[in-house]
Amino acid sequence: MSAAAVPVLDVRNLSVAFRTRAGFVHAVNDLSFALQPGELLGVVGESGSGKSVSMMALLGLLPSPPARVSGGPVMFGGTDLLKLPPRDLRSVRGRRIGFVFQDPMTSLNPVFPVGFQIMEPLSQHLGLAPEAARRRAAELLDLVGIPDARRRLDDYPHQFSGLQRAMTAMALCPRPDLVVFDEPTTALDVTIQAQILELVRDLRRKLGMAIIWITHDLGVIAGIAGRVMVMYGGQIVEMAPVNDLFAAPRHPYTRALLATVPALRGARAARLRVIEGQPPILRAAPAACPFAARCAEVHDRCRAENPARRAVGQGHDVACHLADPARLEVAHG
Repeated sequence: MSAAAVPVLDVRNLSVAFRTRAGFVHAVNDLSFALQPGELLGVVGESGSGKSVSMMALLGLLPSPPARVSGGPVMFGGTDLLKLPPRDLRSVRGRRIGFVFQDPMTSLNPVFPVGFQIMEPLSQHLGLAPEAARRRAAELLDLVGIPDARRRLDDYPHQFSGLQRAMTAMALCPRPDLVVFDEPTTALDVTIQAQILELVRDLRRKLGMAIIWITHDLGVIAGIAGRVMVMYGGQIVEMAPVNDLFAAPRHPYTRALLATVPALRGARAARLRVIEGQPPILRAAPAACPFAARCAEVHDRCRAENPARRAVGQGHDVACHLADPARLEVAHG
C-alpha cells in the first residue's frame, strides 16, 4: 500500500454511551469510517444523531463519567487515540488535530484577549517565545482574512468581529493534519457563511489538511464536501460521494432528509416537508433499524434486525434491508 493510500484517520467500531439516572443512553453505536489525507468529509443528520459526540469522543473531549467510550481502534498517524494517556492525547489535540466548535463565544475565555488565546497553543505545542508567538498569531489572523490583524490581537472576544475566523486561526496554529469543524456556520448570516466556506476551501488548497465538516445544512455539504456520511440513531446509515448521494440516495432517511430542503421552484416550493415522528432515545444498542418507527417503507425485518452497511456502488454503502431486495423477499417468504 502506498503512503498516499494510508488514511489520516481510521475509526473502527467506536461506541459512546452516557450514564443517566435511568440507565445508559447509547449515543454512538459501532461507528466505522476512514478519512483520506486532504479529503473533506461532510457529516449530516438530525440533532441527537451522534455527529458531534462521535468526533469529540475521538479526541477525549467527553467527560468520563458520564461518558463511556468503547470499541476502536481509532488510528491516527499509527497511534490508537483511544489508548493514549491524557497527557499524550493533549499533544495530539490542538497540534495535529484542530477542532472548531459551533459557538465561539462559549469556546473562548472572555477575560483574555483573542491574541493571547491564539498564542497559547503556539507556545504550548511549538515552544515559540512570546514575541514569535505573537507574530505567528497575527499571520494566522491575516491568513483567515482578519484585517489589521496585529492590532486586533489585543481585542477581547466581545470586541472581536469574526470570532469564527479567530477560532479557525487557533485550530490552524501548528499546521494540523486534520481539522474538525462542528457546525461552524449555523449561527451566521448567509453572507458570512459564504465567506467562511470560501475561506475553508482556500485553506484546504494551501495547507492540504483533511477536514471533517459537521452540519445540518445539506446545501453547504453539496458545495464543499467530497464525500458524505449520513448519521441517524448513533450510527452511519449511508456513506457516498457527494454527487452520488444527491443524485441517487439509497437510504429512506437520506431521501427524507433531502426532501425537507426548501425549494424556490417546482413541486416542493408549495410547502415544507417534514419527517414525521421523533429520533429514538436508545436505552440499548439498537437491535433493529433505528429509523424503522419513522420509515414509510418499513418491513417486518427492519423491526427485527439492524441492517449492516453494504456496498451499493463505487464508494457508496448503505445500512438498509431495502438495499438488498432479494434477501428481503427471502426473509418474508
